[in-house]
Amino acid sequence: MRAMLLDAAQQPLRPVDLPTPKPATGQVLIAVRTCAICRTDLHVVDGELPRPKRPLVPGHQIVGTIVQLGAGVHGFVVGDRVGVPWLGFTCGVCGYCTSGRENLCDEARFTGYQLDGGYAEQCVADARFCFHLPSGYDDVQAAPLLCAGAIGYRSLKLAGDGARIGLYGFGAAAHLIAQIARSQGREVFAFTRPGDDEGQRFARELGVTWAGGSNEAPPVSLDAALVFAPVGALVPAALRVVHKAGVVVCAGIHMSDIPQFPYRWLWGERMIRSVANLTREDAKDLLALAARVPLRVEATRYPLTQANQALASLRAGQLHGSGVLEISPSP
Repeated sequence: MRAMLLDAAQQPLRPVDLPTPKPATGQVLIAVRTCAICRTDLHVVDGELPRPKRPLVPGHQIVGTIVQLGAGVHGFVVGDRVGVPWLGFTCGVCGYCTSGRENLCDEARFTGYQLDGGYAEQCVADARFCFHLPSGYDDVQAAPLLCAGAIGYRSLKLAGDGARIGLYGFGAAAHLIAQIARSQGREVFAFTRPGDDEGQRFARELGVTWAGGSNEAPPVSLDAALVFAPVGALVPAALRVVHKAGVVVCAGIHMSDIPQFPYRWLWGERMIRSVANLTREDAKDLLALAARVPLRVEATRYPLTQANQALASLRAGQLHGSGVLEISPSP
């Protein structure tokens, strides 16, 4: 099978031919149709996350068709269209797993990080961590739901039920979460890179109340802010625009250091919290919601062989919405 392989940090992915993987007990073999790119992929490729599997096939927003079942698989049949997210394995028995917090499991393993992912024509995945996908989304549209959508949705839930929500970094996750928040009757305020007029125009197209640069203040104070951009300096900026008891949620798996800031910006029972990974419940809830609320998924398409170009575009902030690799054509 064709694949794009990461040999070492800060090196371009290398096109290779690899043996087709075999599904072990409890696993399924998937013919990959699409795989959305994610900023976490950049963190892996750029060496910002420790101890990845190497060599590694990246990619963790996988859409494909099951072509073979390993022993003991239940709930799927050959031919099913499925999605594979970031969370690929948990121990199932630790205190985190048994208390609904499997995203914090110390033995967790992640797709496209410790497990080979979807920048390939085929992949294997633990069937317990695969999901049926809503029929209203084609393969390109469905892929970003699996991380940008699901972890974004977890971030929105952890922000509470405030009526005014700020989104810092209006990319793959934010453009979906803006639509979900609006469907819940909330007002959304979008913060982009300063001077990103095109990004702000895109945000307004999706119905946000206000769009401006991350160096600007919105016209009203906010109940919560979600920081999707991996820029620690945005955390104090977000604290300054939420009112007392407001919540700032750091939604990325990696972020540059948060700079020192005056305590008065935090005072008033404001809160900073992080989001770590996702649970299977998050994915199920998001996919069920997406089946009810039609989401506009903005996606730039790339062939598998242009994975390096897709990552470069994401790194440069040139994508509005998601980038998606098309690995094999839909039937």
